[in-house]
Order: sequence, then structure tokens, then C-alpha cells
Amino acid sequence: MGKKKKFKKQVKFGLIGRNISYSFSRKYFAEKFALLHFDNCEYVNFDLPKIEDFPQLLKDTKGLRGLNVTIPYKEEIIPYLDALSKNARKIGAVNTITISKNKKIKGYNTDYYGFKKALLPLLEEHHTKALILGTGGASKAIAFALRKLKIEFDYVSRTPSEYELSYDELTADVFKEYTIVINTTPLGTHPKVDECPPLDYSLFTAKHIAFDLVYNPEETTFMKKAKEQGAKIQNGYEMLVFQAEKAWRIWNK
Repeated sequence: MGKKKKFKKQVKFGLIGRNISYSFSRKYFAEKFALLHFDNCEYVNFDLPKIEDFPQLLKDTKGLRGLNVTIPYKEEIIPYLDALSKNARKIGAVNTITISKNKKIKGYNTDYYGFKKALLPLLEEHHTKALILGTGGASKAIAFALRKLKIEFDYVSRTPSEYELSYDELTADVFKEYTIVINTTPLGTHPKVDECPPLDYSLFTAKHIAFDLVYNPEETTFMKKAKEQGAKIQNGYEMLVFQAEKAWRIWNK
């Protein structure tokens, strides 16, 4: 469960994002603090209408030691930080922040670690190429993890640049070559559970992995449709647990 370091004073951790009442993190850390008997630790959701509200949040919140960052601020938060870890700098996105006693703020990325750890048990020899659906902050961490695993990848976007694929370009030949498909978009998240990326799902096979970063619902429409064709499926829950534990170890340094 991470180190059992006791905090002497009342300390706060939290999540910043927009429309985050559904968040996994608050429940996860509340249960963790209860289990560790960390009565002086609290985890709060900070729903920010815009990233410009971040400095005021820091001023107003006493005892703040660490934050998680979610959609849509994983990239937008960077100009407000004093320092970045080596990996966060390479990735270009942040999902974990530490706040030191002298109010210095440092950004880290634990998403890539969580994804890598969740994907590894699913991999077989033929899983050498991946399609990343979406180009937001989460997709950057996924790309970094795939590089670490020496898996080639391409981005897929509704508005592709010259280096990205469009959904229309995902033919049978492309699917034959790319046997890992990762949804990093919010499509299919509760309450809009019927939504899914615009793919030809009949192209999935038993050789494919369909990995969805969405975890609510447990089985998204993207996963359901891929599973019907025999693909291995995985939602984002394990990745979240692994990244949360990594964040906890960073806050406890």
C-alpha cells in the first residue's frame, strides 16, 4: 500500500480537473487513508472551471501536499509548475504534483507507469504495433510507455495532422498490422455510455487487444464491440490503481 509514513500535521491531497464528481481518486485515497489510519490526511476534488484558477486554489488551501491532475489540464498545468521530472518533461503532460514546504511545485507523470504495468500481462509476440485513439494529454503518456516497451505506434485523430491517421484510414490492412488499439478519448464514459470511437469493429480479431482508458462503465461500448470479435479487452481501472500508488510513493518521498 505504499510507505506507512505518518504526517504530523493535517495534510490535504486532491484532484484538479473539470467536471470530476465521478472521480476514481477521491474514493480510492479515502479508503487508503482509512486503512492506514491516516486520520490527518484528506483527499479533495478541486473542480476548476479554468486552469487560471489554479494559483488561487494554492493560496486558499492550507496544508496541501500533493495533487493529481486529470482532463483537461494535464498539459495546461505545466506553465504553473516550478519544475518537472525528467519523464514528465519528455512526455509533455503531468498527472501528479508535489507541493513542498516552501511552496515549490513539481510535476510528474505516473500515467505511463500505470499503463505499462497494466498492459504488460496482455502482451504476446505478435503485439508489435499499436493505434492510439486520441491526441490529448493522456495519449502522450501512452506513447511514452509504448516506446519503453519497444512497441511501434501511430496516433488516430478526427482532425489528423500529416503525421496522424484519420479514422477513415483504418482499413483491414491497417488492423492486420496494428494488433493493439488503445482508446485515450473520453468517448463512452458514464453517463454517455453508448458512445465509442468511430471504428469498423468487425476488423477486430482474437489477435487484438482493445484497451480503454475509460473505467466507468466497467465494460465500455468500445470494449464490448471488440470483445464480440474475440479481442482481449481491458479497461482503465488497473492503470489507475498503479498510477495512484506511484503518486502516493512520490508524495511520501
